[in-house]
Amino acid sequence: MDVLASLGDGFAVAFTFQNLMLAALGCFLGTVMGALPGLGPSNGVAILIPLAFTLGLPPTAALILLTSVYYGAMYGGRISSILLNIPGDEPALMTCLDGYPMAQQGRAGEALALSGVASFVGAFLATWGLVFIAPQLVKVALLFGPAEYFALFTLAFATLGGISSTNQAKAAFAATLGLLIAMIGVDGQTGVPRFTFGEVHLYDGIDFLVALVGLFALSEVLIFLEHRHGESDAAHKKIEIGRITPSLSMLKYCTPTMLRTSVLGFVAGVLPGAGASLGSFISYSMEKRLVDKKGTFGTGDPRGVAAPEAGNNAAAGGALVPMLALGVPGSGTTAVLLAVLLAMNITPGPLLFTQNPDVVWGLIAALFIGNFMLLAMNIPMVGLFTRVLLVPPRILMPIVAMVSFVGIYGISGSSFDLMVMVAFGVLGWILRKLDVPLVPIILGILLGNAMEANLRRAISISNGDWSTLVGSPLAIGLWVIAFVGFILPIIFGAALRRRMRLARAKEDEGELVD
Repeated sequence: MDVLASLGDGFAVAFTFQNLMLAALGCFLGTVMGALPGLGPSNGVAILIPLAFTLGLPPTAALILLTSVYYGAMYGGRISSILLNIPGDEPALMTCLDGYPMAQQGRAGEALALSGVASFVGAFLATWGLVFIAPQLVKVALLFGPAEYFALFTLAFATLGGISSTNQAKAAFAATLGLLIAMIGVDGQTGVPRFTFGEVHLYDGIDFLVALVGLFALSEVLIFLEHRHGESDAAHKKIEIGRITPSLSMLKYCTPTMLRTSVLGFVAGVLPGAGASLGSFISYSMEKRLVDKKGTFGTGDPRGVAAPEAGNNAAAGGALVPMLALGVPGSGTTAVLLAVLLAMNITPGPLLFTQNPDVVWGLIAALFIGNFMLLAMNIPMVGLFTRVLLVPPRILMPIVAMVSFVGIYGISGSSFDLMVMVAFGVLGWILRKLDVPLVPIILGILLGNAMEANLRRAISISNGDWSTLVGSPLAIGLWVIAFVGFILPIIFGAALRRRMRLARAKEDEGELVD
Protein backbone atom coordinates (compact mmCIF):
# COMPACT_ATOMS: atom_id res chain seq x y z
CA MET A 1 0.00 0.00 0.00
CA ASP A 2 2.93 2.33 0.62
CA VAL A 3 3.90 1.90 -3.02
CA LEU A 4 0.42 2.86 -4.22
CA ALA A 5 0.36 5.86 -1.87
CA SER A 6 3.73 6.99 -3.26
CA LEU A 7 2.43 6.50 -6.79
CA GLY A 8 -0.57 8.68 -5.89
CA ASP A 9 1.81 11.41 -4.74
CA GLY A 10 3.64 10.99 -8.03
CA PHE A 11 0.46 11.63 -10.00
CA ALA A 12 -0.02 14.82 -7.98
CA VAL A 13 3.43 15.90 -9.23
CA ALA A 14 2.83 14.79 -12.82
CA PHE A 15 -0.65 16.31 -13.14
CA THR A 16 0.53 19.89 -13.50
CA PHE A 17 0.04 21.86 -16.70
CA GLN A 18 3.79 22.19 -17.32
CA ASN A 19 4.54 18.50 -16.81
CA LEU A 20 1.59 17.36 -18.93
CA MET A 21 2.69 19.66 -21.77
CA LEU A 22 6.28 18.42 -21.50
CA ALA A 23 5.11 14.80 -21.57
CA ALA A 24 3.02 15.49 -24.68
CA LEU A 25 5.92 17.33 -26.36
CA GLY A 26 8.36 14.55 -25.46
CA CYS A 27 6.02 11.86 -26.77
CA PHE A 28 5.57 13.70 -30.07
CA LEU A 29 9.27 14.48 -30.59
CA GLY A 30 10.27 10.98 -29.52
CA THR A 31 7.92 9.36 -32.02
CA VAL A 32 9.27 11.60 -34.77
CA MET A 33 12.89 10.77 -33.90
CA GLY A 34 12.11 7.05 -33.58
CA ALA A 35 10.53 7.08 -37.03
CA LEU A 36 13.69 8.45 -38.64
CA PRO A 37 15.97 5.51 -39.54
CA GLY A 38 19.24 5.57 -37.64
CA LEU A 39 18.42 8.05 -34.90
CA GLY A 40 16.78 5.84 -32.27
CA PRO A 41 16.07 6.56 -28.60
CA SER A 42 19.67 7.11 -27.42
CA ASN A 43 20.39 9.78 -30.01
CA GLY A 44 16.93 11.28 -29.62
CA VAL A 45 17.35 11.79 -25.90
CA ALA A 46 20.95 13.02 -26.30
CA ILE A 47 19.91 15.61 -28.90
CA LEU A 48 17.24 17.09 -26.61
CA ILE A 49 19.31 17.19 -23.41
CA PRO A 50 20.71 20.68 -24.21
CA LEU A 51 17.14 21.89 -24.79
CA ALA A 52 16.04 20.67 -21.35
CA PHE A 53 18.90 22.51 -19.66
CA THR A 54 18.54 25.65 -21.76
CA LEU A 55 14.87 25.92 -20.74
CA GLY A 56 15.98 25.79 -17.10
CA LEU A 57 13.64 22.89 -16.30
CA PRO A 58 13.68 21.47 -12.76
CA PRO A 59 14.81 17.82 -12.40
CA THR A 60 11.35 16.26 -12.44
CA ALA A 61 10.20 18.24 -15.46
CA ALA A 62 13.41 17.55 -17.40
CA LEU A 63 13.18 13.82 -16.71
CA ILE A 64 9.52 13.74 -17.72
CA LEU A 65 10.43 15.38 -21.04
CA LEU A 66 13.36 13.06 -21.76
CA THR A 67 11.75 9.79 -20.64
CA SER A 68 8.72 10.68 -22.77
CA VAL A 69 11.13 11.08 -25.69
CA TYR A 70 12.58 7.65 -24.76
CA TYR A 71 9.19 5.94 -24.75
CA GLY A 72 8.09 7.85 -27.85
CA ALA A 73 11.18 6.78 -29.80
CA MET A 74 10.48 3.15 -28.90
CA TYR A 75 6.99 3.60 -30.35
CA GLY A 76 8.25 5.44 -33.43
CA GLY A 77 10.87 2.89 -34.46
CA ARG A 78 8.17 0.66 -35.92
CA ILE A 79 6.99 3.19 -38.54
CA SER A 80 9.90 2.94 -40.98
CA SER A 81 10.18 -0.80 -40.28
CA ILE A 82 6.64 -1.40 -41.47
CA LEU A 83 6.49 1.10 -44.32
CA LEU A 84 10.02 0.99 -45.72
CA ASN A 85 11.48 -2.28 -44.38
CA ILE A 86 14.15 -0.09 -42.74
CA PRO A 87 14.31 -0.40 -38.93
CA GLY A 88 14.15 2.93 -37.12
CA ASP A 89 16.49 1.39 -34.55
CA GLU A 90 17.91 -2.04 -33.73
CA PRO A 91 14.97 -3.28 -31.56
CA ALA A 92 12.59 -2.56 -34.47
CA LEU A 93 14.49 -5.00 -36.71
CA MET A 94 12.19 -7.91 -35.87
CA THR A 95 9.11 -5.81 -36.67
CA CYS A 96 10.22 -5.74 -40.31
CA LEU A 97 9.70 -9.50 -40.64
CA ASP A 98 5.89 -9.34 -40.58
CA GLY A 99 5.20 -5.60 -40.61
CA TYR A 100 6.55 -4.96 -44.10
CA PRO A 101 4.71 -7.96 -45.65
CA MET A 102 1.50 -6.59 -44.11
CA ALA A 103 2.25 -3.23 -45.74
CA GLN A 104 2.81 -4.95 -49.09
CA GLN A 105 -0.61 -6.55 -48.71
CA GLY A 106 -2.22 -3.11 -48.35
CA ARG A 107 -2.57 -3.44 -44.58
CA ALA A 108 0.06 -0.89 -43.51
CA GLY A 109 -2.45 1.12 -41.47
CA GLU A 110 -3.58 -1.97 -39.57
CA ALA A 111 0.04 -2.99 -38.91
CA LEU A 112 0.91 0.50 -37.63
CA ALA A 113 -2.16 0.67 -35.39
CA LEU A 114 -1.67 -2.88 -34.06
CA SER A 115 1.99 -2.21 -33.33
CA GLY A 116 0.95 0.98 -31.51
CA VAL A 117 -1.45 -0.98 -29.31
CA ALA A 118 1.20 -3.65 -28.69
CA SER A 119 3.74 -0.97 -27.76
CA PHE A 120 1.21 0.47 -25.32
CA VAL A 121 0.52 -2.90 -23.69
CA GLY A 122 4.24 -3.68 -23.31
CA ALA A 123 5.16 -0.25 -21.93
CA PHE A 124 2.10 -0.09 -19.64
CA LEU A 125 2.76 -3.49 -18.04
CA ALA A 126 6.48 -2.69 -17.74
CA THR A 127 5.69 0.54 -15.89
CA TRP A 128 3.63 -1.45 -13.38
CA GLY A 129 6.61 -3.78 -13.04
CA LEU A 130 8.80 -0.75 -12.36
CA VAL A 131 6.36 0.39 -9.64
CA PHE A 132 6.51 -2.87 -7.69
CA ILE A 133 10.01 -4.25 -8.41
CA ALA A 134 12.20 -1.15 -8.11
CA PRO A 135 11.36 -0.52 -4.41
CA GLN A 136 12.12 -4.17 -3.61
CA LEU A 137 15.45 -3.91 -5.40
CA VAL A 138 16.22 -0.83 -3.31
CA LYS A 139 15.97 -2.95 -0.14
CA VAL A 140 18.65 -5.28 -1.52
CA ALA A 141 20.83 -2.35 -2.59
CA LEU A 142 20.88 -0.99 0.98
CA LEU A 143 23.09 -4.00 1.85
CA PHE A 144 25.80 -2.70 -0.48
CA GLY A 145 29.13 -1.43 0.82
CA PRO A 146 32.07 0.02 -1.15
CA ALA A 147 33.29 -3.43 -2.28
CA GLU A 148 29.80 -4.40 -3.48
CA TYR A 149 29.37 -1.14 -5.35
CA PHE A 150 32.73 -1.60 -7.08
CA ALA A 151 31.62 -5.10 -8.14
CA LEU A 152 28.28 -3.69 -9.30
CA PHE A 153 29.99 -1.06 -11.47
CA THR A 154 32.21 -3.78 -12.93
CA LEU A 155 29.06 -5.77 -13.66
CA ALA A 156 27.62 -2.80 -15.53
CA PHE A 157 30.70 -2.52 -17.75
CA ALA A 158 30.92 -6.27 -18.32
CA THR A 159 27.32 -6.65 -19.44
CA LEU A 160 26.54 -3.37 -21.22
CA GLY A 161 27.69 -4.76 -24.56
CA GLY A 162 24.71 -7.12 -24.35
CA ILE A 163 24.18 -10.62 -25.58
CA SER A 164 24.02 -9.33 -29.16
CA SER A 165 27.33 -7.44 -28.91
CA THR A 166 29.32 -7.74 -32.10
CA ASN A 167 32.69 -7.62 -30.40
CA GLN A 168 33.32 -7.80 -26.66
CA ALA A 169 36.92 -6.62 -27.14
CA LYS A 170 35.68 -3.39 -28.72
CA ALA A 171 33.15 -2.94 -25.92
CA ALA A 172 35.93 -3.42 -23.35
CA PHE A 173 38.14 -0.94 -25.22
CA ALA A 174 35.30 1.62 -25.23
CA ALA A 175 34.71 1.17 -21.49
CA THR A 176 38.46 1.59 -20.81
CA LEU A 177 38.53 4.74 -22.92
CA GLY A 178 35.59 6.12 -20.93
CA LEU A 179 37.34 5.37 -17.63
CA LEU A 180 40.50 7.10 -18.85
CA ILE A 181 38.51 10.20 -19.82
CA ALA A 182 36.89 10.17 -16.37
CA MET A 183 40.36 10.42 -14.79
CA ILE A 184 41.04 13.77 -16.45
CA GLY A 185 41.08 16.60 -13.91
CA VAL A 186 42.24 17.19 -10.36
CA ASP A 187 42.32 14.07 -8.18
CA GLY A 188 39.68 14.60 -5.49
CA GLN A 189 41.79 12.85 -2.84
CA THR A 190 45.34 14.03 -3.51
CA GLY A 191 44.69 17.31 -5.33
CA VAL A 192 47.12 16.31 -8.11
CA PRO A 193 46.11 17.24 -11.71
CA ARG A 194 45.79 14.17 -13.95
CA PHE A 195 46.05 14.24 -17.76
CA THR A 196 45.36 17.99 -17.92
CA PHE A 197 48.57 18.84 -19.86
CA GLY A 198 48.63 22.26 -18.22
CA GLU A 199 45.20 23.23 -19.58
CA VAL A 200 43.28 25.02 -16.83
CA HIS A 201 39.92 24.26 -18.44
CA LEU A 202 40.52 20.55 -17.85
CA TYR A 203 41.06 20.86 -14.09
CA ASP A 204 37.37 20.22 -13.48
CA GLY A 205 37.42 17.21 -15.79
CA ILE A 206 35.35 16.56 -18.90
CA ASP A 207 31.68 17.51 -18.58
CA PHE A 208 29.83 14.30 -19.44
CA LEU A 209 26.97 16.23 -21.06
CA VAL A 210 29.44 17.80 -23.49
CA ALA A 211 30.91 14.37 -24.25
CA LEU A 212 27.47 12.79 -24.58
CA VAL A 213 26.08 15.36 -27.03
CA GLY A 214 29.28 15.25 -29.07
CA LEU A 215 29.49 11.46 -29.23
CA PHE A 216 25.83 10.92 -30.10
CA ALA A 217 24.33 14.03 -31.72
CA LEU A 218 27.31 15.49 -33.62
CA SER A 219 28.60 12.10 -34.74
CA GLU A 220 25.11 11.43 -36.13
CA VAL A 221 25.35 14.64 -38.15
CA LEU A 222 28.73 13.54 -39.55
CA ILE A 223 27.37 10.08 -40.38
CA PHE A 224 24.45 11.63 -42.28
CA LEU A 225 26.80 13.96 -44.14
CA GLU A 226 28.95 11.01 -45.15
CA HIS A 227 26.26 8.57 -46.27
CA ARG A 228 23.17 10.56 -47.17
CA HIS A 229 23.04 13.18 -49.84
CA GLY A 230 19.93 15.30 -49.73
CA GLU A 231 17.03 12.87 -49.99
CA SER A 232 15.29 10.72 -47.42
CA ASP A 233 14.85 6.95 -47.66
CA ALA A 234 11.13 7.40 -48.26
CA ALA A 235 11.61 9.69 -51.26
CA HIS A 236 11.81 6.77 -53.70
CA LYS A 237 9.01 4.72 -52.13
CA LYS A 238 5.29 5.29 -52.32
CA ILE A 239 3.80 5.33 -48.84
CA GLU A 240 0.20 4.12 -48.59
CA ILE A 241 -1.41 3.74 -45.18
CA GLY A 242 -4.93 2.47 -45.74
CA ARG A 243 -7.13 1.68 -42.75
CA ILE A 244 -5.56 2.99 -39.53
CA THR A 245 -7.58 1.06 -36.94
CA PRO A 246 -7.19 -2.67 -36.25
CA SER A 247 -10.37 -4.72 -36.02
CA LEU A 248 -11.57 -5.97 -32.65
CA SER A 249 -11.13 -9.53 -33.85
CA MET A 250 -7.44 -8.83 -34.66
CA LEU A 251 -6.87 -7.27 -31.24
CA LYS A 252 -8.51 -10.24 -29.54
CA TYR A 253 -6.43 -12.60 -31.69
CA CYS A 254 -3.18 -10.84 -30.68
CA THR A 255 -3.93 -10.11 -27.01
CA PRO A 256 -2.40 -13.35 -25.60
CA THR A 257 0.71 -12.69 -27.69
CA MET A 258 1.04 -9.14 -26.35
CA LEU A 259 0.68 -10.27 -22.74
CA ARG A 260 3.21 -13.11 -23.01
CA THR A 261 5.83 -11.08 -24.85
CA SER A 262 5.43 -8.11 -22.48
CA VAL A 263 6.54 -10.32 -19.59
CA LEU A 264 9.48 -11.69 -21.60
CA GLY A 265 10.56 -8.21 -22.70
CA PHE A 266 10.35 -6.79 -19.18
CA VAL A 267 12.58 -9.56 -17.80
CA ALA A 268 15.09 -8.94 -20.62
CA GLY A 269 15.06 -5.21 -19.87
CA VAL A 270 15.74 -5.64 -16.15
CA LEU A 271 18.82 -7.76 -16.87
CA PRO A 272 21.83 -5.41 -17.21
CA GLY A 273 23.05 -5.20 -20.79
CA ALA A 274 20.21 -7.21 -22.35
CA GLY A 275 18.08 -4.28 -23.44
CA ALA A 276 15.29 -3.85 -25.96
CA SER A 277 17.07 -5.64 -28.83
CA LEU A 278 17.20 -8.92 -26.94
CA GLY A 279 13.67 -8.37 -25.64
CA SER A 280 12.40 -7.94 -29.20
CA PHE A 281 14.26 -10.98 -30.55
CA ILE A 282 13.32 -13.30 -27.68
CA SER A 283 9.68 -12.23 -27.86
CA TYR A 284 9.44 -12.89 -31.59
CA SER A 285 11.34 -16.19 -31.44
CA MET A 286 9.42 -17.60 -28.48
CA GLU A 287 6.06 -16.58 -29.88
CA LYS A 288 6.89 -18.11 -33.25
CA ARG A 289 7.78 -21.41 -31.62
CA LEU A 290 4.68 -21.33 -29.46
CA VAL A 291 1.88 -20.35 -31.87
CA ASP A 292 3.19 -20.50 -35.46
CA LYS A 293 1.76 -23.90 -36.34
CA LYS A 294 1.00 -22.99 -39.97
CA GLY A 295 4.24 -21.21 -40.81
CA THR A 296 2.57 -17.80 -41.21
CA PHE A 297 5.23 -15.81 -39.33
CA GLY A 298 7.29 -13.85 -41.81
CA THR A 299 4.42 -13.59 -44.30
CA GLY A 300 2.40 -10.84 -42.64
CA ASP A 301 1.06 -12.49 -39.48
CA PRO A 302 -0.28 -9.79 -37.11
CA ARG A 303 1.12 -11.71 -34.14
CA GLY A 304 4.57 -11.30 -35.68
CA VAL A 305 4.09 -7.52 -35.45
CA ALA A 306 2.58 -7.51 -31.95
CA ALA A 307 5.24 -9.78 -30.39
CA PRO A 308 8.44 -7.75 -31.01
CA GLU A 309 6.71 -4.40 -30.39
CA ALA A 310 5.30 -5.46 -27.02
CA GLY A 311 8.63 -7.08 -26.16
CA ASN A 312 10.92 -4.16 -26.98
CA ASN A 313 8.69 -1.55 -25.30
CA ALA A 314 8.42 -3.70 -22.17
CA ALA A 315 12.22 -4.03 -22.20
CA ALA A 316 12.53 -0.24 -22.39
CA GLY A 317 10.50 0.06 -19.20
CA GLY A 318 12.40 -2.78 -17.56
CA ALA A 319 15.74 -1.07 -18.23
CA LEU A 320 14.66 1.79 -15.95
CA VAL A 321 14.49 -0.56 -12.94
CA PRO A 322 18.26 -1.03 -12.38
CA MET A 323 18.93 2.58 -13.38
CA LEU A 324 16.61 4.05 -10.73
CA ALA A 325 17.09 1.44 -8.00
CA LEU A 326 20.83 0.72 -8.33
CA GLY A 327 22.21 3.60 -10.36
CA VAL A 328 23.33 1.14 -13.05
CA PRO A 329 21.81 1.61 -16.53
CA GLY A 330 20.09 -1.37 -18.09
CA SER A 331 20.45 -0.07 -21.66
CA GLY A 332 22.18 2.58 -23.74
CA THR A 333 19.35 5.09 -23.42
CA THR A 334 19.12 4.70 -19.65
CA ALA A 335 22.87 5.44 -19.54
CA VAL A 336 22.06 8.75 -21.22
CA LEU A 337 19.25 9.39 -18.70
CA LEU A 338 21.71 8.58 -15.91
CA ALA A 339 23.90 11.42 -17.19
CA VAL A 340 20.94 13.80 -16.89
CA LEU A 341 20.29 12.78 -13.28
CA LEU A 342 23.94 13.22 -12.32
CA ALA A 343 24.11 16.58 -14.08
CA MET A 344 21.23 17.73 -11.86
CA ASN A 345 23.05 16.55 -8.71
CA ILE A 346 20.62 13.66 -8.24
CA THR A 347 22.28 10.32 -7.56
CA PRO A 348 20.25 7.31 -8.73
CA GLY A 349 20.28 4.32 -6.42
CA PRO A 350 18.79 3.19 -3.12
CA LEU A 351 18.62 6.67 -1.59
CA LEU A 352 16.79 8.15 -4.58
CA PHE A 353 13.48 6.75 -3.36
CA THR A 354 13.90 8.36 0.09
CA GLN A 355 15.78 11.58 -0.70
CA ASN A 356 13.98 12.51 -3.95
CA PRO A 357 10.63 10.67 -3.89
CA ASP A 358 8.95 13.49 -5.83
CA VAL A 359 11.39 12.99 -8.70
CA VAL A 360 11.16 9.20 -8.97
CA TRP A 361 7.42 8.81 -8.37
CA GLY A 362 6.59 11.86 -10.47
CA LEU A 363 8.62 10.29 -13.27
CA ILE A 364 6.86 6.92 -12.94
CA ALA A 365 3.44 8.59 -12.91
CA ALA A 366 4.42 10.58 -16.00
CA LEU A 367 5.32 7.31 -17.76
CA PHE A 368 1.76 6.09 -17.24
CA ILE A 369 0.39 9.36 -18.59
CA GLY A 370 2.84 9.32 -21.49
CA ASN A 371 1.76 5.82 -22.49
CA PHE A 372 -1.83 6.92 -22.91
CA MET A 373 -0.69 10.02 -24.80
CA LEU A 374 1.39 7.87 -27.14
CA LEU A 375 -1.51 5.53 -27.79
CA ALA A 376 -3.74 8.52 -28.55
CA MET A 377 -1.09 10.01 -30.86
CA ASN A 378 0.10 6.92 -32.67
CA ILE A 379 -3.22 5.77 -34.09
CA PRO A 380 -5.02 8.90 -35.39
CA MET A 381 -1.79 10.80 -36.15
CA VAL A 382 0.12 7.97 -37.79
CA GLY A 383 -0.29 9.60 -41.19
CA LEU A 384 1.48 12.72 -39.90
CA PHE A 385 4.37 10.71 -38.47
CA THR A 386 4.89 8.91 -41.76
CA ARG A 387 5.35 12.27 -43.48
CA VAL A 388 8.42 12.79 -41.29
CA LEU A 389 10.11 10.07 -43.34
CA LEU A 390 10.03 12.44 -46.31
CA VAL A 391 12.09 15.14 -44.52
CA PRO A 392 15.48 15.29 -46.28
CA PRO A 393 18.60 15.08 -44.07
CA ARG A 394 19.85 18.40 -45.51
CA ILE A 395 17.05 20.05 -43.49
CA LEU A 396 17.06 17.77 -40.46
CA MET A 397 20.76 17.60 -39.66
CA PRO A 398 21.43 21.37 -39.45
CA ILE A 399 18.62 21.54 -36.87
CA VAL A 400 20.31 18.80 -34.82
CA ALA A 401 23.65 20.63 -35.01
CA MET A 402 22.05 23.95 -34.05
CA VAL A 403 20.30 22.46 -31.00
CA SER A 404 23.58 20.83 -29.92
CA PHE A 405 25.72 23.99 -30.16
CA VAL A 406 23.15 26.41 -28.74
CA GLY A 407 22.21 24.02 -25.94
CA ILE A 408 25.75 23.28 -24.76
CA TYR A 409 26.76 26.95 -24.91
CA GLY A 410 23.61 27.85 -23.01
CA ILE A 411 24.53 25.37 -20.26
CA SER A 412 28.20 26.27 -19.78
CA GLY A 413 28.76 29.58 -21.57
CA SER A 414 32.19 28.26 -22.53
CA SER A 415 33.61 28.24 -26.05
CA PHE A 416 36.15 25.67 -24.83
CA ASP A 417 33.28 23.24 -24.17
CA LEU A 418 32.09 23.75 -27.75
CA MET A 419 35.53 22.75 -29.04
CA VAL A 420 35.54 19.73 -26.74
CA MET A 421 32.08 18.76 -28.05
CA VAL A 422 33.29 18.98 -31.65
CA ALA A 423 36.31 16.84 -30.74
CA PHE A 424 34.02 14.22 -29.22
CA GLY A 425 31.82 14.41 -32.31
CA VAL A 426 34.78 13.58 -34.55
CA LEU A 427 35.87 10.85 -32.11
CA GLY A 428 32.35 9.38 -32.14
CA TRP A 429 32.27 9.43 -35.94
CA ILE A 430 35.61 7.59 -36.15
CA LEU A 431 34.59 5.01 -33.53
CA ARG A 432 31.26 4.36 -35.24
CA LYS A 433 33.09 3.71 -38.51
CA LEU A 434 35.20 1.17 -36.61
CA ASP A 435 32.06 -0.39 -35.03
CA VAL A 436 33.20 0.56 -31.54
CA PRO A 437 30.14 1.07 -29.28
CA LEU A 438 29.72 4.54 -27.81
CA VAL A 439 27.58 3.74 -24.77
CA PRO A 440 30.43 2.12 -22.76
CA ILE A 441 32.43 5.33 -23.22
CA ILE A 442 29.62 7.38 -21.72
CA LEU A 443 29.20 4.85 -18.92
CA GLY A 444 32.92 5.05 -18.16
CA ILE A 445 32.79 8.85 -17.96
CA LEU A 446 29.67 8.69 -15.76
CA LEU A 447 30.71 5.97 -13.34
CA GLY A 448 34.50 6.28 -13.43
CA ASN A 449 34.87 8.64 -10.48
CA ALA A 450 32.33 6.75 -8.35
CA MET A 451 34.01 3.45 -9.20
CA GLU A 452 37.43 4.82 -8.23
CA ALA A 453 36.07 6.34 -4.99
CA ASN A 454 34.46 3.04 -3.93
CA LEU A 455 37.62 1.11 -4.72
CA ARG A 456 39.74 3.49 -2.65
CA ARG A 457 37.19 3.41 0.18
CA ALA A 458 37.06 -0.39 0.23
CA ILE A 459 40.84 -0.72 0.27
CA SER A 460 41.20 1.96 2.99
CA ILE A 461 38.63 0.27 5.24
CA SER A 462 40.42 -3.08 4.89
CA ASN A 463 43.90 -1.55 5.49
CA GLY A 464 45.08 -2.40 1.99
CA ASP A 465 43.66 -5.94 1.83
CA TRP A 466 42.50 -6.46 -1.76
CA SER A 467 40.62 -9.62 -0.83
CA THR A 468 37.91 -7.37 0.61
CA LEU A 469 36.63 -6.97 -2.96
CA VAL A 470 35.42 -10.59 -2.75
CA GLY A 471 34.85 -10.60 0.98
CA SER A 472 31.06 -11.01 1.05
CA PRO A 473 28.62 -13.44 -0.64
CA LEU A 474 26.91 -10.49 -2.34
CA ALA A 475 30.18 -9.24 -3.84
CA ILE A 476 31.10 -12.75 -5.00
CA GLY A 477 27.68 -13.10 -6.63
CA LEU A 478 28.11 -9.82 -8.48
CA TRP A 479 31.59 -10.83 -9.71
CA VAL A 480 30.22 -14.17 -10.95
CA ILE A 481 27.37 -12.46 -12.80
CA ALA A 482 29.81 -9.96 -14.32
CA PHE A 483 32.07 -12.79 -15.54
CA VAL A 484 29.17 -14.77 -16.97
CA GLY A 485 27.70 -11.62 -18.55
CA PHE A 486 30.99 -10.88 -20.29
CA ILE A 487 31.59 -14.45 -21.47
CA LEU A 488 28.05 -15.29 -22.68
CA PRO A 489 28.14 -12.92 -25.69
CA ILE A 490 31.45 -14.45 -26.75
CA ILE A 491 29.94 -17.95 -26.64
CA PHE A 492 26.36 -17.35 -27.79
CA GLY A 493 26.45 -13.87 -29.32
CA ALA A 494 27.63 -15.02 -32.77
CA ALA A 495 24.89 -17.67 -32.95
CA LEU A 496 22.23 -15.16 -31.91
CA ARG A 497 23.34 -12.61 -34.48
CA ARG A 498 23.44 -15.34 -37.13
CA ARG A 499 19.83 -16.28 -36.37
CA MET A 500 18.75 -12.64 -36.59
CA ARG A 501 20.49 -12.27 -39.97
CA LEU A 502 18.94 -15.50 -41.25
CA ALA A 503 15.48 -14.37 -40.21
CA ARG A 504 15.98 -11.08 -42.06
CA ALA A 505 17.47 -12.86 -45.10
CA LYS A 506 14.46 -15.21 -45.34
CA GLU A 507 12.13 -12.25 -45.24
CA ASP A 508 14.12 -10.51 -47.98
CA GLU A 509 14.04 -13.66 -50.14
CA GLY A 510 10.29 -13.83 -49.76
CA GLU A 511 10.07 -10.20 -50.84
CA LEU A 512 12.09 -10.93 -53.99
CA VAL A 513 9.90 -13.93 -54.86
CA ASP A 514 6.79 -11.79 -54.56
